[in-house]
Amino acid sequence: MKRSLYFSLTVITLILWSSCRKDFDFQPSQGGLTFSKDTVYLDTVFTNIGSSTYNLKVYNRTNTDISIPTLRLSQGQASNYRLNVDGIAGKEFQNVELLAKDSLYIFIETTFDIQSVVTAENQFLYTDAIEFDSGANFQKVDLVTLVKDAVFIYPNKDSEGIIETLNFDVDGDGSEDRTDIQGRFLTDAELTFTNDRPYVIYGYAAVGENKTLTINAGARVHFHSNSGLLITNNASLKVQGQYSPNQTTMANEVIFESDRLEPLYENIPGQWGTIWLFQGSKENEINFATIKNATIGIISENNPNTSIPKLTIKNSKVYNSSNYGILGRATSITAENVVFNNAGQSSFAGIYGGVYNFTHCTIANYWTNSFRQFPALYLNNFEVSEDDTITTNPLTAANFNNCIIYGNYNPEFFLEQEQGADFNFKFTNCLIKFDDPNNKFGADANYDFNNPALYDNVVFNEDPDFKEPLKNKLMIREESAAINVIGNNEFSNRVPFDILRVSRTAAPDLGAYQHIIFEE
Repeated sequence: MKRSLYFSLTVITLILWSSCRKDFDFQPSQGGLTFSKDTVYLDTVFTNIGSSTYNLKVYNRTNTDISIPTLRLSQGQASNYRLNVDGIAGKEFQNVELLAKDSLYIFIETTFDIQSVVTAENQFLYTDAIEFDSGANFQKVDLVTLVKDAVFIYPNKDSEGIIETLNFDVDGDGSEDRTDIQGRFLTDAELTFTNDRPYVIYGYAAVGENKTLTINAGARVHFHSNSGLLITNNASLKVQGQYSPNQTTMANEVIFESDRLEPLYENIPGQWGTIWLFQGSKENEINFATIKNATIGIISENNPNTSIPKLTIKNSKVYNSSNYGILGRATSITAENVVFNNAGQSSFAGIYGGVYNFTHCTIANYWTNSFRQFPALYLNNFEVSEDDTITTNPLTAANFNNCIIYGNYNPEFFLEQEQGADFNFKFTNCLIKFDDPNNKFGADANYDFNNPALYDNVVFNEDPDFKEPLKNKLMIREESAAINVIGNNEFSNRVPFDILRVSRTAAPDLGAYQHIIFEE
């Protein structure tokens, strides 16, 4: 009985509410719309690559429910922009309803083929507008996109849509191995990257045996997701960037980054794969380059005992790597004036032994995207197989001279030695973050900071006073503990200019940057 009474009352209430509700009565718009933006800038895209989705919010600030008679792109169906108005896709819309004191979203995308226009430039400013109503009530919001031409490098597909994979000598036994790495080998005509147009790479662009990829000063190399460079047996990479007096445009540097150019993606880690210096590649050289937003900036594998390092990297920056900045495995790396920052694991890791010589480098890690378990610098002399078998390999040398090793974690360097192979390292004239209040490492001779054979004139836990480390600005301020106090001239004479071409021979500071006074 009670249930029946409750149900009857509910039905009567709904009927009464419905009979009292006044139906919506939409009036034609009088042109008084307001917008979240006067112009929507879709930023820069490459030709034939779709943009991100941008939005425009349209407000009806009146007390009247209105209907917008027409909402359209100025170029109509011919426009290269695409709209989605409150969930409906199209380029022209009729009688778009908007309640009083309410708003609607318009989502905007574009894809443009720069070859469809006649231009002597490698970029083109594409514009259109969203028009609202007509006549006296006409309003519009402009749309602007910069479209860049590019050289596209991508693997082939067969008739069934299967993407080409790379086959090469993986294990160094002299015979070709099949891999599942999607990509293709560069042709001889593609082995010089110029600064005429950006390069956009899908999959891995591989350099074949006995070939050299040369990347000229000012070149821009962009990678799609899960893409990168792969340098194979007896092949080489030569990155020939030069100093850029204008540090905003970086016109002479070589920049490696993703193919998403919108500001939203500017500092997102893990957007592409890696520069992979595979086993057997040789005499790789990188000068004045920025490598950012990779999964691993550089992987250098094997060839640890050659008289010429497998990788020589100078005057370069490695930022925003979701795993490692540079990962060396049983390899040989010489680094001078290199700045590392923001890696999900270590900014530099030398694993399974090798030979590493770093002079005037800033190895920092201010990762904030997630919890970080690894220090900025990590060294070991072993690896563990899937069945937990431990294999050792000598760490022949790991020398860090006039370097800064710092970050937002503690400690910021970790040495992990397995008995059965050499573990040779030395820090000379360095500033290091390592605080061990519970004496966790006190029994390990590798952390005997009073041993000058391992730690010579090293300062611990003093503030390097970086300018803006969270924004990858690792220049040192005037309060820095790294300023001309402990810098060793023996090393600064080898590297007489810092990464900004400031002389450091008179009073060398630590790290890649010589101190200058910044204007706030």
